[in-house]
Amino acid sequence: MKKKERKGGISNDWLNTYSDMVTLLLCFFVLLYSISSVDSTKWKMIVKSFNPTDAEVSQIVENSDGSLGNYDLEGGFNGDGEDTNFSEDFDELYYKLSKYVEMNGLDSDVEISKGEGFTFITFRNNIFFDGDSYILKQEGKDVLDQLCLAIDDASDSVKEIQILGHTSQASPTEPNEVVSDRFLSANRATEVLVYIQKKNIIGPEKLISSGFGQFRPISSFETRESRAKNRRVEILITKNDSVVRSLDNYYNEIYGDEANEANEANEANEAQAESSEATQ
Repeated sequence: MKKKERKGGISNDWLNTYSDMVTLLLCFFVLLYSISSVDSTKWKMIVKSFNPTDAEVSQIVENSDGSLGNYDLEGGFNGDGEDTNFSEDFDELYYKLSKYVEMNGLDSDVEISKGEGFTFITFRNNIFFDGDSYILKQEGKDVLDQLCLAIDDASDSVKEIQILGHTSQASPTEPNEVVSDRFLSANRATEVLVYIQKKNIIGPEKLISSGFGQFRPISSFETRESRAKNRRVEILITKNDSVVRSLDNYYNEIYGDEANEANEANEANEAQAESSEATQ
């Protein structure tokens, strides 16, 4: 009697499982390679988008040689606080300064804004100078020290730093005396510039100071409170590859209609004062 032959042989089903495993391993290594170098700023934006209410952005991967030091969340950039390394990136200026202002309760004295290729900082007059003075106060020097540390980390990406000095009209209807008004605003801007330049954190050719007197208001002259808003020093920091823009463009983006309305109100008051003088 002839034996019946067995059909088939060794099953090849295991090859399907093996090929799937190899494919998954390949995808895994491709993923590891793709995230081996991460843009810290973009990664931070992604993390913030998932955690909009968090005060801190944690688990941020960055390439750093460790030379940038620590960022002290308790009130400074170099201290014994939490270790957070930052890359030498222009965009870090806004994050660092905003955190410093927040942690030190300076929100009412310092306003920081960020736009495409620039960081704009408004310092209320009382934080830097006493009335009718251009001598820097110690409080102002402390703030500028932190600003300089942030600029130092991003100095290679900075195109220009403009320091803009402003006064406010002392009377709702009478303009300031021209010479003292112009010199006071110019001297205040120059004092801030000189303080920054002495830190040797950026080429002096990138530093510019301008005094506008009372003629670039962001609020009206009608009340004591509104006039106080006009007494300020602004610092405009632009990025290397940023497009050249006029100061009006920056003001429209930072202050919006507030500055335009202030100018219109002040012009109306001047016209009314001139009309009253003419009829006397």
